[in-house]
Amino acid sequence: MEISCIVVEDEPLARKLLEEYIGNSPSLKLLKSFGNPLLALEFIRENEVDLVFSDIQMKEITGISMLKLMTKKPLVILTTAYSEFALEGYELDVLDYLLKPITFERFLKAVEKASQRIKEGKTKTTPAEATFSSNHQTDFIFLKDGSKLFKVKLSDILYIQGLKDYVRVITKDKQIISLQTMKSLEESLPSDRFIRIHNSNIVAFDAIEEIEKDRIKIRDQYLSVSDSYKKNFRDFIESRKV
Repeated sequence: MEISCIVVEDEPLARKLLEEYIGNSPSLKLLKSFGNPLLALEFIRENEVDLVFSDIQMKEITGISMLKLMTKKPLVILTTAYSEFALEGYELDVLDYLLKPITFERFLKAVEKASQRIKEGKTKTTPAEATFSSNHQTDFIFLKDGSKLFKVKLSDILYIQGLKDYVRVITKDKQIISLQTMKSLEESLPSDRFIRIHNSNIVAFDAIEEIEKDRIKIRDQYLSVSDSYKKNFRDFIESRKV
């Protein structure tokens, strides 16, 4: 499957980097690059575009404003150097955010997300599915529970449980139920602080109080380590022994 895409970026070096990443991704076909978002809007109106890589801060209009002006709605991946823009994008149809400087590995994860969305026959994500993630070490994630959007500190998360199409995030003082998959949430969490121990459970390393055979204790809750995750969990713990 070939994904047709465009780049909207007013910084020449940043635009060139995205063009190179796209050129090295077999599933992507670059239709055109734009330094001016207004020209990009015109192109989107007149052509079939599956995916847009767009900077947020640009001279003519912002990437957020460009999204609001789109009459057609391709998938959109925003690029930015400022993580605070993520909250506003929750109300728009944003597939993912890439924080600069963008690594090729992180770029490919976003492309894979777009590929899966297109395969599923969807043309946009809902705000609840768009958990903010990046290649930067952030101290928080955003989670939507019903009509409320919560900014959750990573240090407050104890463990996460999968509930089919939902996840339950248990923190030190509350629980949040959000419409998204375990896989998408797992990818947004730093791998040196969180470990998956079961198809239905991800735990925070700092929250683990006891490890007994094939289960761990977090507060008054015991969680099992399934056979398929035992080795990864054992290696994870061994790497942190002093």
